[in-house]
Amino acid sequence: MEANNYCSTGSIMTIFIAENPLNYHAVAVSLPPMHPMINIAVRAARSAGNILLRYYEHTNTLTVTEKRKNEFVSEVDKAAEQAIIEVLQKSYPDHAILGEETGSHKGNDYQWVIDPLDGTTNYLHGQPQFSISIALKYQGQLEHGVIYDPLREEMFSATRGSGAFLNDRRIRVTQRKGLDGALIGTGFPYRDHSHLDAYMGMFRDMITDTAGIRRPGSAALDFAYVAAGRLDGFWELGLCEWDFAAGALLVNEAGGTVTDIGGGERFLESGNVIAGGFKTHAAMLQQIKPHLTESLKF
Repeated sequence: MEANNYCSTGSIMTIFIAENPLNYHAVAVSLPPMHPMINIAVRAARSAGNILLRYYEHTNTLTVTEKRKNEFVSEVDKAAEQAIIEVLQKSYPDHAILGEETGSHKGNDYQWVIDPLDGTTNYLHGQPQFSISIALKYQGQLEHGVIYDPLREEMFSATRGSGAFLNDRRIRVTQRKGLDGALIGTGFPYRDHSHLDAYMGMFRDMITDTAGIRRPGSAALDFAYVAAGRLDGFWELGLCEWDFAAGALLVNEAGGTVTDIGGGERFLESGNVIAGGFKTHAAMLQQIKPHLTESLKF
């Protein structure tokens, strides 16, 4: 399976561009104390969320830069990432950071992985589906994750070995036994079209055997929705680590399974990923397998 080569910073050209929450599978529990690092991540996410909301009704005033084909960044993305970094570095100045907009910051064995605005295109068009994603790895292993939807005031969080939560409630993936009746999320390959034919084959087979396919436009929220039982499964090609590092931990801690597109464990490196409840994930894997080209296999 190819590593994803589209997850970098940089700009090419500049352009100018003139509800009710969903139900979720949650169980009331006596919550364990939140880990101090999760508390800091939550604080950082809320700080970034305030910036996103401040400009949400005024996106026509923003200067938007096209980093690469069909991928945009504005000063809001940059300001939100800086706000997150300031909160994190105040408490953990020695930690490393990988940010979508500012790249890699060297540090110790702890590394924060940040997407300050997942769903930028939605945000710039006034579509109410975007989020902030913050994950923490220790020596390469995911330890903590937060995904924040500032419009709906939904804070998804997970700590390795401690379960997944939406605000003050524990969440779980669905226990569906296969694809029959399943609602599946996906993301279209809008940047790299080299696997478009393979993806369309996957899409065709998936849509004929499920209750439906959804493509909301924020992979981080898609993972959070799988963890919360709002989606039964999710797959996408060509994601970047910051898009779904926190989401992968959420799904695992909610009782789900996350693998690369071939069923292996290198999903963070490849960006080609399947997530869902155990049986749904297995069924998706089998549905997708016939469409894997050599370049999508390890």
